[in-house]
Amino acid sequence: MIRGGKNYVASPPAFSNDAKKILICSANTVSIFSTSTGLLIGELEGHTAQVSSVIVVPATSGGSKVLCYCWTSSLDGTIRYWDFAVSELIKTIDIRFPVYSMVIPSFLSQPREGNAKPRDIFAYICTAQEKEQTANLFGRIQKCNLSQSRLVGNLILGETETPGPIAISPSGKYIGIQEKRKLRIWETPNKDSDHASYKKIRLHHTKSLTTLAFHPTESIIAAGDVTGRILIWRGVGHRGISGGNSLISGGLVKHTNGKLGVRGYGDAEERPGVRGNDDADSCTTCHWHPGQVDVLFFSSDGAYLYSGGREGVLVVWQLDTGKKKFLPRIGSPLLHYISSPDPTMSSISCADNQIHILKMPSLEIQRSISGIKPHTSVPEMYKGSSRGIAFDQSSAVASVCTDNYCVQFYSLLHDQEVTEVRICERNHQPGEEVTIVVNLVSLSWDGSTMCTVESRSPEEGIGGLQSLKFWSRSPHDKSFSLSTVIYDPHREAAISDIAFHPNRPMAVTSSYGSDFKVWVCSETQQKDQMPLSSGWTCHAVASYKKKQMTAATFSGDGSVLAVAAETVITLWDPDRNILVAVIGETVEPITTLSFVGKSKYLVSTSHGSNPLLCLWSMSSLALSWSCKLFAQDIACSLDGTTFAVLAMSSDHSQSDKTSQISDGIIIIFTVEKPVPVATWFAKKATAGALAFVQSNTGSEESMADEKPNELLAYMNNDREYVLFDPLGKEAIERSVPHETAVGLEEAGRFGYASVYGELPEFKLEERQDPLISSVPRGRTWDTLFSGPSHTLPPMTKLCAVFLESLLERRNVEVE
Repeated sequence: MIRGGKNYVASPPAFSNDAKKILICSANTVSIFSTSTGLLIGELEGHTAQVSSVIVVPATSGGSKVLCYCWTSSLDGTIRYWDFAVSELIKTIDIRFPVYSMVIPSFLSQPREGNAKPRDIFAYICTAQEKEQTANLFGRIQKCNLSQSRLVGNLILGETETPGPIAISPSGKYIGIQEKRKLRIWETPNKDSDHASYKKIRLHHTKSLTTLAFHPTESIIAAGDVTGRILIWRGVGHRGISGGNSLISGGLVKHTNGKLGVRGYGDAEERPGVRGNDDADSCTTCHWHPGQVDVLFFSSDGAYLYSGGREGVLVVWQLDTGKKKFLPRIGSPLLHYISSPDPTMSSISCADNQIHILKMPSLEIQRSISGIKPHTSVPEMYKGSSRGIAFDQSSAVASVCTDNYCVQFYSLLHDQEVTEVRICERNHQPGEEVTIVVNLVSLSWDGSTMCTVESRSPEEGIGGLQSLKFWSRSPHDKSFSLSTVIYDPHREAAISDIAFHPNRPMAVTSSYGSDFKVWVCSETQQKDQMPLSSGWTCHAVASYKKKQMTAATFSGDGSVLAVAAETVITLWDPDRNILVAVIGETVEPITTLSFVGKSKYLVSTSHGSNPLLCLWSMSSLALSWSCKLFAQDIACSLDGTTFAVLAMSSDHSQSDKTSQISDGIIIIFTVEKPVPVATWFAKKATAGALAFVQSNTGSEESMADEKPNELLAYMNNDREYVLFDPLGKEAIERSVPHETAVGLEEAGRFGYASVYGELPEFKLEERQDPLISSVPRGRTWDTLFSGPSHTLPPMTKLCAVFLESLLERRNVEVE
């Protein structure tokens, strides 16, 4: 089983001490990438839930060797200590509550000398706990002694309504959180211990705050709000709540004699912009961002402030002059900004699952680490005709529609982006009203041609447009170029499905406007037989009793075209455009059609109040068998008689009216009977996709020798995917192959590993909460004799155990 499609931007990353590696929290693991190449070179595996933070242990002063240790926290309730040079787990601390954030102030203070006496290391964590008599979670700021692997007594710094990230100052002196319209800040003691005292500071605002940052050298705190404003408090913590002979509260002054008076002009000038009794000398406001501010970070010298938000622009503020510098057109909302030990390098994490390595101070993007981009937000009017995932079965590449009007090609075997094709030439503005959607994508059987459907929403009921585009792939650099554009191919009706001919440049589009069209590609040849130009034209148009055409597919040899006309299946000769036959009728409209194996059988699915999965025999043109099943997607094996169905695990008769994401079941059928051959549980199955893909059996890697020729790919709603053998008895966990063209020093190999290679890693326990899991079936003794002969016990012991498992034990009383 191969996993991929992880979220790289759920938590901030961390740079290694030499800035040659970047550690990224990716689902249950920590992925280690090279900053010079942007390729994966290692993983830290062991957590059983989402990793929430990673903190690299800094190098000690005077040390010659670069330290490669880090601490990680996770929602599985553990904190772990790693040597990431060799991907080795050293220590595990069980907190028993999900850890949403962690900071270690002592790592940011003045580095101790190498021969200094080590002190206990304390971490401040935000844990999630359930409220009494409810299932809602609230956050709790606690202190953990990492050296002694325990929480510090009953010390609770504070509680929040929802668990979230903890911010820390570059010097480690302050930690803080934002909660609605206020900031809660704690000053950490100089000598941290179990019984340390803390000074608490609170700052208020009129709008909800979203992020905060601490100045590296001065008592300055910056915070961003939901309206795009940035507030900068100066002199934080310099004064107590009381000052002079009066207590300031809002716009009134309470004198020592107990009488209230109106605050005078001198009082407002004393602390301009500060609200109430906040512990600050002044507060100023900067406003450039049109939407919510999610990123704030001070430069190492404190002269600049970096900010970013949903508009996808990184802004650099010069604090003394107020001048601004921009990195525009990033194309996605910004989530995190992290500096590295190398002052010429930093990183920004974006909502489209990309991490960009920046060259400082020029703000040039040197390289990007890209995961699968999240699915596009589809308006309600296009949800019925939207399918944003297609698979190139020959090369195990998935093409997905993204939120920036692009189609991303992603290698499932290597878990990395191959290329990206821009479908619409338009600058993406996150947060604006969605008016253009790339709602359909389809690939030819050899992956050389791509077809997309682009829909533009009408404004006040006028101006709606649908574009059908054909793209051809270059055989040299694998890039796609636009070949043909057809505007409103079915007039005002939406396209329901796209299918490609398996052997010829032919495609068919079905529509809800009661017709389907067959398109063919014509090429003009040069003298050297290279194509000069190509264009797609309409070859034929057909309909059946003015019914909506809801699905289409070609047979394996391309001789038969099957088109669903609402509740019936029509069979056509695609070359002559002649209706050959009509197969019986279902109760609900058909949504999916697919031929099985050598096209002797046809599978159809229908949704609605009576969902059905039907298998039709092409020899008798009759129904072979059917079962009541809400099928989300179907994948048919190319060379066999098996097919896979992604079915919802609950009643989804009203699924079109709800956006709730539910789990499902992957069921493997054969054409003989409606009895599952294998069953797998699937996470987040709503809007998921299935496909049989060819594995890379020609590789010389050891893991490739055990792969089957055909693997089943499942991609869920969050674009996470797995590749596995659906008929295998066990789901053997395999990781994606790491970068091989990396130096030994960069890969962290020393000693024995540098000469003989890495030793195999033996895992004593399996992953918890997998994306898919096998349903237990069969007898317990089927695998009793499985395994190498030299590891099996002697036959004298095995026979006794085997016979005892077959017999029924009874208790007999002997008189």
